[in-house]
Amino acid sequence: MEPAPAVLPIAANRFSRPLPRAVVLIGMPGSGKSSIGKRLATRLGMPFRDADTEIEAAAGQPITEIFARYGEPHFREGERRVIGRLLAGPPLILATGGGAYADAETRRAIRDSGALAVWLRCTVPVLLPRVSGRATRPMFLNKDPEEVLTRLMAARHPLYAEADLVIDCLDENPETTTDRVEAALHDHTPPARLPVPLSGRAYEVVVGDGLLARAGGLIAPALPARRVAIVSDASVAALHLPTLEAGLREAGFEIRASLTVPPGEASKSFAQFGTLMEDLLAAGIDRQTAVVALGGGVVGDLAGYAAASALRGLPFVQIPTTLLAQVDSSVGGKTGINLRAGKNLAGAFHQPRIVLADTGVLTTLPSRELRAGYAEVAKHGLLQGALWDWCEAHGAKAVAGDAAALRHAVLESCRLKAAVVAADEREESPEGGRALLNLGHTFGHAIEAECGYDGSLLHGEGVAIGLGLAARLSVILGLCEASLPERVEAHLSAVGLPARLSHLPRRFTLAALMARMRKDKKVRDGALRFVLLRGPGQAFTKGDVDPALVEALLRSEGAQG
Repeated sequence: MEPAPAVLPIAANRFSRPLPRAVVLIGMPGSGKSSIGKRLATRLGMPFRDADTEIEAAAGQPITEIFARYGEPHFREGERRVIGRLLAGPPLILATGGGAYADAETRRAIRDSGALAVWLRCTVPVLLPRVSGRATRPMFLNKDPEEVLTRLMAARHPLYAEADLVIDCLDENPETTTDRVEAALHDHTPPARLPVPLSGRAYEVVVGDGLLARAGGLIAPALPARRVAIVSDASVAALHLPTLEAGLREAGFEIRASLTVPPGEASKSFAQFGTLMEDLLAAGIDRQTAVVALGGGVVGDLAGYAAASALRGLPFVQIPTTLLAQVDSSVGGKTGINLRAGKNLAGAFHQPRIVLADTGVLTTLPSRELRAGYAEVAKHGLLQGALWDWCEAHGAKAVAGDAAALRHAVLESCRLKAAVVAADEREESPEGGRALLNLGHTFGHAIEAECGYDGSLLHGEGVAIGLGLAARLSVILGLCEASLPERVEAHLSAVGLPARLSHLPRRFTLAALMARMRKDKKVRDGALRFVLLRGPGQAFTKGDVDPALVEALLRSEGAQG
């Protein structure tokens, strides 16, 4: 779990929000970390420390002598200890040596401390005059500085890409660069990191804007190697694949393949699964190649099932691009494909190594897709209680595309789902547990399957109708207030979702819907199981519902037969 960063009080600086407890400047030799750091510290009223100076003071000898006597590995070990000590102390601005952030343990220590890493990125022409002829830089002694810079950049830049902020430094005076660093700190909104604390397989859900462009740096710490195969659908790839590929390559990732499948639920089929498996193997994947799912729930489910199956299991990364996937299917490790008998009847539990929920990409969603995704937010609201109150007050803003509302919806939905998944990863709890996340789904999946996954009914639209039906069934069983179904349906209708079976343009037969529900994964010992409500925040599972009551409910909602 990421520690909550300590922050400076607002009064200690000129910012409108608290600063991180430490700002760590990283970059190549000559990038100006010390000169910028001193100026930044003065402006922000924070102490400044230079890691190289601290190392020399601790060792009682210059860095060039440490390198000459003991070698670079010994120096890096001491550097790591000094940086760790400084970050454990009071808030500060810290300038590090050029190779510090290239060390994996040092990067981890900086990240785990809650400090903000800022990369001062420079080109060779900017750096060359600054490093030439300086005897204090051991990597350049008796060597061609341009060749050394080029070689070091190739090795270090992919690792620097893990920094929180990147500032492109020009051949300009230090005050101007400091202005830009200060402005970037002022404008920076760090992504939220929500832990999914599974035993031995814990991972993070990262929620924020602009994550695709930084994907390589964000996912690298969670993977065994910088090697991926991307799976997307044709529509999403046209919008977002170039940004993702650029973000991965900046962090030194090798992209073995970028594969696309047709958009839509029909791609969750054995035929498409088989094609995808063959394409992955033809691309030369190995067991350290991560499968990256870029897309909505269909892509995540399909790519995740392929990752679980190929070579008996590959690392998996979820980068959901729809609201539905960000708030629901990308978190929890459920993967699978559809069969003629029903939805998600072939699949596996295969947890991702990390989830990147870039809320910025939601601006490209068609309004219908955004509304469909919101149905899962409403479901989480009914499960959690307080979130339902937020939905009724602010849900319309989220559906209208308000950035702050969408961020809140994604964060709180992921927070709820992460907690439920951590408590019941494989849906094995006899009552409640992860099964509660199926609120509305027994009805919704049956309706969706009857529509043939042809796009006429989106998954979220089926869930919306299912929520209303679950509330109505709860009233029939005397479990909740009679006003709850109207309250649920009124809110769903207000945000543009179909809330009742009769709102759909097609008709359904009672026999077909009941048959679909009897094949649902949640059936136990032949009995239908439903998630029902005593009120918002009071959901539970029930397995002894009289089928005749379910039939009567469906008939009253327009099912024929």
